[in-house]
Amino acid sequence: MNLSERQQKILDFIRQYIEEHDYPPTIREIGQAVKISSTSVVNYNLDKLVEAGLLERTSDVSRGLRLRDGARVLEAAAGRRRGIPILGHIAAGQPITVFPESVDTADVLDLATDVVGRAEEVYALRVQGDSMIDALVDSGDLVILNYQKTANNGDMVAAWLTDREETTLKYFFLEGDRVRLQPANPNYEPIIVPADQVEIQGKVIAIIRRVG
Repeated sequence: MNLSERQQKILDFIRQYIEEHDYPPTIREIGQAVKISSTSVVNYNLDKLVEAGLLERTSDVSRGLRLRDGARVLEAAAGRRRGIPILGHIAAGQPITVFPESVDTADVLDLATDVVGRAEEVYALRVQGDSMIDALVDSGDLVILNYQKTANNGDMVAAWLTDREETTLKYFFLEGDRVRLQPANPNYEPIIVPADQVEIQGKVIAIIRRVG
């Protein structure tokens, strides 16, 4: 049985909670941890884990949960992978157009969840150009981004330039009322634009190098 992402989160939380406390969590604690407000929804997913043979429940006991031996095996073998949509190209050079809202794509990158950590809204873009070469990002590489609208100085981001209707991959620096988008290649000049003409569309959290 393939677990949903929600069921995998519940299983992970139960395992972690038991390791830290030596007893299982309550239904309410599970709901709070995985952001499910309805206890009936938590119960539904727990029942699915029981059906999958990964969990045992004693329904009339508040902490009546126990992991079965196979849970750890399944988690290590299959539950730690994630499909990341590849949503197009991004320029590491001169900006080009990209449409990160378009998630209806056949191109999916299968990655171990360790690569993306706890990031939830994740997508990939294929790099075109060499302006980030000194950051070890070359044309043809894939950058993995967490979708977010804010960034700290020094973050590598996908930045939408609203006046040009183009997206570029650069280091982000907010300097007063302007933004400097800094390349990592001395052959390229930084892009400096008013802050209100820049929208962050994601922060780079991983890079997949093209080989050959």
